[in-house]
Amino acid sequence: MNKLITFAAAFVVTLAASILFSGASMAAPPDFNGGVNNEYTYEEYVFVSGAPVKFSGKMTVSERETATQRTETYRYMLTSIMNPKDKLTRNVSFVTDINEQSEKGQTTSQTSVKSYSEKITIGAETYTLDDYQLSQGTIADNRPASDYYSGNVAGRKTYKLKSNDSLVTIHFSGKNVGYENFWGAAETQIIDYEIKSAAGTFFVTSKVSDSKTKFLQYEPHDPALSSFTGGYARISEQSMIGEYAYTLPGSSIEKTVHVGQEMVPLIERLIVPKFRDLNGHWSKENIEQLYALGVFDDSSSFFSPGTQMNRYPFIVGVMKAADIRVLEQPKKQKTPRTAIFADLDPQEKDYLYIESAYAKGISKGVSATQFKPNSALTRAEAVAILVRALGLEHRAPDPGYHTGYVDDSSIPKWAKDSAYVATEIGLVYGDLNNRFNPTKTMTRAEASALTIRFLHFLEKDLKQNYRDDMLFFQ
Repeated sequence: MNKLITFAAAFVVTLAASILFSGASMAAPPDFNGGVNNEYTYEEYVFVSGAPVKFSGKMTVSERETATQRTETYRYMLTSIMNPKDKLTRNVSFVTDINEQSEKGQTTSQTSVKSYSEKITIGAETYTLDDYQLSQGTIADNRPASDYYSGNVAGRKTYKLKSNDSLVTIHFSGKNVGYENFWGAAETQIIDYEIKSAAGTFFVTSKVSDSKTKFLQYEPHDPALSSFTGGYARISEQSMIGEYAYTLPGSSIEKTVHVGQEMVPLIERLIVPKFRDLNGHWSKENIEQLYALGVFDDSSSFFSPGTQMNRYPFIVGVMKAADIRVLEQPKKQKTPRTAIFADLDPQEKDYLYIESAYAKGISKGVSATQFKPNSALTRAEAVAILVRALGLEHRAPDPGYHTGYVDDSSIPKWAKDSAYVATEIGLVYGDLNNRFNPTKTMTRAEASALTIRFLHFLEKDLKQNYRDDMLFFQ
């Protein structure tokens, strides 16, 4: 067990506490102690005494943020699960300096301890935090449909014992990885601790993850005499899970303890689709989900799933489905907005989605002056748009690779990286003859299915990779 990871409190794991959030939308475990919480309860384990002691109680978080700095303050009032006389009180503030480099699409940050106080009573002994040093550096890659980030932390906590003024020193280091998008967010922290006291030296590793997920759930409408038969709800869930693995002084046997909490889900009912030409269609569920989300705003009762999907509505749909930020129209613009391509109209509904997609590198024109908004969407174009939105096009191998499709040579050079990555992450597959068919035009039904797979990647696949793979397979 190594001695690294990102924690900074009095070596603890807690299991019950109430929490106040002042707004952060990212998923992130509280503080650096391996603890977890829901709206009411916080819990963590503390190892400062040389054995695991579970504490729970109340935790509050307050936050102040400017464009260049964020201050987070955590306050804890905890009680031991086994002995109500054992107490933990902790107040710690962290200050983070933020450096947004918009030209590179990245943000770096540096976190340190601003102030601290902590006192832990276990049995007849009281441990008072005498010194706390911490440094954490984080890099975030801000892509159109999702942000991805990674950080490293190192620190030292020194506690003084009331009984004899001896010291307990905890050296820790670790890492955190995470992502954030409209459909989900997760952060996993892995921290290794080396705890030194008069009784000897032992090690603890904490793994904890906070994850948020949104998904669609069909809700039938049971009365027979009704104008609709059912509709979708968007469910937002959040949960934290954690594990402490440790070996006590004088022992070589590794043991583990676990913590976990869940928030109450948020339920949002969505508009009800009423298309009359989808019964029995293979893509009915995909189409109705996108309509419920407002991606399609067709006023007709007929969707025409077999007709071709055009470039303009597909790009707009991707932007809406992933809730990608769109440029704003100036309120007092004196001169008319100039179109980015000669065949686009700035007065057209949803035009700003197209301009935003172009500005973010998601979509491109077919020439220097033409966008061809009403041209049929090809598989190569659709895949390139989605992979660029995810920011993963550069994850393809060095040039000269083969995609694995029998028609690899037919894939345009500009789409080859996207075709490779989309296949690797499960967005697309070849046909029965293992052809990619880059120039094949997509129907509205096929484009809907591909968009839903894109949303599932944002919702499920990233969570699997950033939470489950990190917690259970590292």
